[in-house]
Amino acid sequence: MKKLFGGINLTWKKIIILAIVCGIYTGIMAMLPLAKDTSFSDLSVTFEVWILFGILIIINSKTPIDSALKCFIFFLISQPLVYLIQVPFSHLGWQLFNYYSYWFIWTIATLPMGYIGWYLKKDKWWGLLILVPIMVLLGYHFNQYLEMTMFSFPRHFLTVLFCVITMFLYPLVIFKDKKIKIVGSIIGVIILACFAFITLKQPNKYETDILINGGSTGAVFDDSYKVYLTDDSYGKVEIKFINQGLDDWVVHATFIKSGDTEVILESSKGEQTKFDINIGRDTYTINKK
Repeated sequence: MKKLFGGINLTWKKIIILAIVCGIYTGIMAMLPLAKDTSFSDLSVTFEVWILFGILIIINSKTPIDSALKCFIFFLISQPLVYLIQVPFSHLGWQLFNYYSYWFIWTIATLPMGYIGWYLKKDKWWGLLILVPIMVLLGYHFNQYLEMTMFSFPRHFLTVLFCVITMFLYPLVIFKDKKIKIVGSIIGVIILACFAFITLKQPNKYETDILINGGSTGAVFDDSYKVYLTDDSYGKVEIKFINQGLDDWVVHATFIKSGDTEVILESSKGEQTKFDINIGRDTYTINKK
């Protein structure tokens, strides 16, 4: 571990090769069907893995300027390459690069971040002031993916685990002073606890209208009907009247996890119409039985 964090002879050739490999891998994961909505494609969306690469570059650089330039070039090569790899296979074509503007801003930001970050190597207490904002960003991603994991376990669980491990890894391997290590670890606990509390207090929900009176499924209902899920652990459903544009009855659902269950419409006479429903994180499929 000490070799990885400070013992690498990080030449420009290694930076360029690493950037190319990371860019190609991320681009492939972003469009690979098996990797969709999993931890393997998360690095194409958020920063948790890129934070690790950035810190490795910073810790293995010789000077603040060396750190800033190597971080900048690494991201300047890897990030556009992510989109370039996808262009031939995407219906958006070159329009994919519209998404790159966000990452380009962060690429520019790596110049001051890389320069300031180099001073983590000084092993001073104020080094925590440099590291804590990065830990908070990591905590934010922990919050995002914990919500997703709770909704559709075990999807994104590896990313949640990665965020937790690296939250403690950074203060423990970057600093040599035991007091700084301890304080950094305590800060990590506080950050994770705060974001976990936010997630548990306001769990991720997916709300949508799944049935329309007289719609494509052939369901006919009004407020005299009852509707429910055979397994209410997936959430709840209710009949509502939409008086803006639609002017009709709908079955509105609030889902709290993904999976397969049944939706049952029951008339006042006890007659039931059943539907199979597959719930995703932000989509669903419903079919009449």
